[in-house]
Amino acid sequence: MTGPGLSRDAEELLSWLAVERGRSANTLAAYRGDLEAYEAFLASRKLALGQVSEAVVEDYVAFLRAAGRRPASVARALVAVRSLHRFCLDEGRATSDPTADVGRPRVPMGLPKALSEAEVESLLASPAGEDPTARRDRAMLEVLYGTGLRISELVGLSLGDLAPEEGVLRAFGKGAKERVVPVGRCAREALAAWLGPGGRGAMAPARWARRGDAEAVFLNARGGRLTRQGAWGVVRKHGDRVGLGDRLTPHVLRHSCATHMLDHGADIRVVQELLGHASIATTQVYTRVSAERLRQVYEQAHPRARMRKAGKVTANVQG
Repeated sequence: MTGPGLSRDAEELLSWLAVERGRSANTLAAYRGDLEAYEAFLASRKLALGQVSEAVVEDYVAFLRAAGRRPASVARALVAVRSLHRFCLDEGRATSDPTADVGRPRVPMGLPKALSEAEVESLLASPAGEDPTARRDRAMLEVLYGTGLRISELVGLSLGDLAPEEGVLRAFGKGAKERVVPVGRCAREALAAWLGPGGRGAMAPARWARRGDAEAVFLNARGGRLTRQGAWGVVRKHGDRVGLGDRLTPHVLRHSCATHMLDHGADIRVVQELLGHASIATTQVYTRVSAERLRQVYEQAHPRARMRKAGKVTANVQG
């Protein structure tokens, strides 16, 4: 059975991605949205999937750009389109792939906007008090920054994933890949306070609505497993309290964890393992951040660097 506006080929691609490739629900939702937009574009031109040419795909890319889509968004949309046509070719439903020679849109390499260590300290101090909500929020923020977990990995934690005696936890990343992550002292203490008397137990309902909720580490006010949206709201609430505003997202804490570790001499391979990056190239982005921060500190602190800048100013004034 096909969904509204989505062809059977596209639905079968999504099923294949879920079953054979183990793609997450979030990834599948993104693919679905991109495929619906693409097939709506084809319908507006009265084209069937088998009638698509390379020129049509290039027109679609131009259409997305004209609509104001960012380069990363256009590139993601093209991945979905390419996947659909290749799937049809592999399944014998098409004789060619019109996306084969379409170049991928260039996406500028943006540097992660990490917080300063002082800003992180201010954020972590925001959840004041010992009530259950404050304990939960403090544990969430400490774990996000202390481990570099993705927000989906955080809300997916179950009690059986924690090993406080060993100082580690088990996280399930993209593609259900499992990794063991060390948990620092501050995060361990915050978790212990949340899981101890007066914390999680005070939020637990008399009867669990779903079996999975009973094992959830982080609960919402109704006693269910905290969702990604709920966790995002917690982070935003405390970011607003300390004046970080739109600069703060859960992923910024992940960026900050990686950047600060590299600033303090961590090996890049260790950071790669901690964050669960499949490719070292993803982690290497953070080395650029640290190099830039190193240059800024040098220019502010080294007397010869300050002298040169002052000399330029003097020369400009005299000129």
